[in-house]
Amino acid sequence: MSSTTGTTVWEELVTSALLGTDRRTPPADVLAPDREAPVALLDAAALHTVRRRAGLRPATARPRPEPAPPDTRRALPEAARRRLALLLADRAAPSSGGRRGTAPDLTELLPQWLTAANEHGYRAPSSTLPALLDAARARTDLRPLALRFAGPRGIWLARLNADWKFALRGTSAGTALPGPADTEAVRQLWEEGLFAERVALLGSLRAHDPAAASALLARTWATERAEDRLMFLDSLRTGLSDADEPFLEQALADRSRNVRATAAELLSALPHSALAGRMAARAAGCVGLDRTKRAAGIVVEAPHACDAEMQRDGVVPTAPSGRGERSWWLGQLVEAAPLPAWTERLGGRTPEEIVALPVADDWGGELHAAWCRAAVLQRDPDWARALLGAPSEPPATGPGTSSLAERAKLLATLPAEERAAWVAAFISAHGLSEAFQLLGVCAVPWAEPLGRAVVDALDIARDAGSYPWSFSGVMGLAERCLDPAEASRLDLLTATPDEPEGASPGAGGYWSEAFQRLVSTLRFRATMHTELTPQGDTL
Repeated sequence: MSSTTGTTVWEELVTSALLGTDRRTPPADVLAPDREAPVALLDAAALHTVRRRAGLRPATARPRPEPAPPDTRRALPEAARRRLALLLADRAAPSSGGRRGTAPDLTELLPQWLTAANEHGYRAPSSTLPALLDAARARTDLRPLALRFAGPRGIWLARLNADWKFALRGTSAGTALPGPADTEAVRQLWEEGLFAERVALLGSLRAHDPAAASALLARTWATERAEDRLMFLDSLRTGLSDADEPFLEQALADRSRNVRATAAELLSALPHSALAGRMAARAAGCVGLDRTKRAAGIVVEAPHACDAEMQRDGVVPTAPSGRGERSWWLGQLVEAAPLPAWTERLGGRTPEEIVALPVADDWGGELHAAWCRAAVLQRDPDWARALLGAPSEPPATGPGTSSLAERAKLLATLPAEERAAWVAAFISAHGLSEAFQLLGVCAVPWAEPLGRAVVDALDIARDAGSYPWSFSGVMGLAERCLDPAEASRLDLLTATPDEPEGASPGAGGYWSEAFQRLVSTLRFRATMHTELTPQGDTL
């Protein structure tokens, strides 16, 4: 046996193999003397490979993990199990030339499948948990749905794989929350639990005893990380009430600017809070009726400074690039002021009457945009309707804002049925080119008037020979949101139409393909929901 250690011999063999035996002769005592050097080197390498593998010491066994917790939810039907496997396995690449073909886009249907499965109270099959967690890791939009469906066993499995650690912070699934009366268990979970478990505990306590929840949060507030303090504040949005005001007032002095801003935003959503009153007084000093003219109107005198008290109440002093400081401060004051105060301030007028008043010195856009943000923050449907105006009015000349993003936020404050009716009327008046963002806030499946308005507008665009790819976004929304019952009515649109003069080349074939995909997707969704509907339940 060579006096050279095994590790050194192996390193010498590797070096000789990399440099070549002509340049680096391997140790003579490990080579067969009757063989050429290259062959002898390979023989020696094979021998030492076996020695190295045979000489490995077994690794120390890890403690056996605790068994997975039980999941008492109902089992998934076999047909739905197969459908889930299909959805999780789909990795189809886009068709050549950017065309999507006629097959449904399964990756876009997975969120809808998970939503329905969660609504019916199914548990995830154990065999699908790895693929489900991988999908949630790749797509953050899937995580809440996927982790809820994965349940306690999914969280148990995620603890065993560092790739799935996001699940440990993103959900409290499987955690048995202690009752409010069990103060010791509440204290222990609050001090030792995962962040998501602590958020769930806070929400549970708030539902029974808001004061106790606030006290619990205040106990450790000073030692929490800034990002956690911010997320705890975000969790207060659910069930926000006047009882939260004392804690939020204290958070206005937080060392984190983002925490201070969020606390101020939440207090602004409480119309009876002291902060809302302070903002209303400041805003009233800037906006009032113009009494110098015979016709009613609004006059604006924006703030000339942003003092320390304003900053403490959440007013950001530094304006964004390209924005005037005074208009920036004005917008923040008006946004935070309770909307009902404007009725008293402006002569008892309704929101519609206030929005219709002329505003002097070109302050109308700034004022209306701030009212739009206030209506969204305070969830005020009356002001939202006034600022939206009639759907037949062109967006650029509407009463509130020309921004479709702002209009979408205003629509979200309205009841689902009213929202769908407004968007349907908007599409009938203006077509689909400006409706994409508005469609995104409508409840799924779309109500019948909205679905018919979308299909009719697509049909009109097809018959006009419009450039088909410009409607691909709306078509994708229709695949996910249109009522599956519309599939039969759409069969007529799957045929390839005659292309009118001046139409985009190949447009007819694209439209036919797109409508075929729409119909097949709607039927796929119908089957998907049928498979998920337990026997005895109705769709």
